[in-house]
Amino acid sequence: MPQGTLFVMTGASGVGKGTLRARLLERVKLYYSISMTTRAPRPGERHGVDYWFVDRARFEAAVERGELLEYAEYVGNYYGTPRAPVERHLARGEDVLLEIEVEGAKQVKERAPRLGIPAVFIFIVPPSLSELRRRLLLRSGDGDPAKLKEIAARLARAEREIREAGGVGFDYVVTNDVLESATVDLERIVRAERLKTHRRGEALLAALSRDPELEAELDEMERWLVERGRTGN
Repeated sequence: MPQGTLFVMTGASGVGKGTLRARLLERVKLYYSISMTTRAPRPGERHGVDYWFVDRARFEAAVERGELLEYAEYVGNYYGTPRAPVERHLARGEDVLLEIEVEGAKQVKERAPRLGIPAVFIFIVPPSLSELRRRLLLRSGDGDPAKLKEIAARLARAEREIREAGGVGFDYVVTNDVLESATVDLERIVRAERLKTHRRGEALLAALSRDPELEAELDEMERWLVERGRTGN
């Protein structure tokens, strides 16, 4: 059984990664690997569904035991990917989707070749920094100075990450301007990767196969065509 592919989706905070991930999973069968984080749940988020919400001690213990494929600290909180479920599903031939922070994506890009994990890296960008700022302000919901300071920090980090993206070597860049268009772009990426030669060994073998019963029918058809050509009927 061929190994599955790891699809790593990343981008600046507020760019809409979570929404795009949910829309993509409605269209394409992928195993979504839930991240572990030390941040508090946002309204509507559920433990074990959106994230594994843990305290810092539990997270740091997982790091020490080598249980995480990647991890990073972002705006005062840890985020990381449990390694075991990713490797288990890939070994079953299933494609896996990660939606993680940029620093974590860089770690996976460095480690995946050593671990023998085929991976595809997708960077999500906003139409502009101004649009990203608008989305973050709308998400904040009020003018709390602490939230505004956090937004400024996120924007500064987003600008730096977007500037560095070209040098990191992401395979694809998707602009999340119109949600439906961005979702279609992601779906096309997944489907195109699944059609690459190294993943289509079975299809190549099938294309070279011959069906004895059909071959017998075709032999008879060929004889009939030859006879028809001789008689002119």
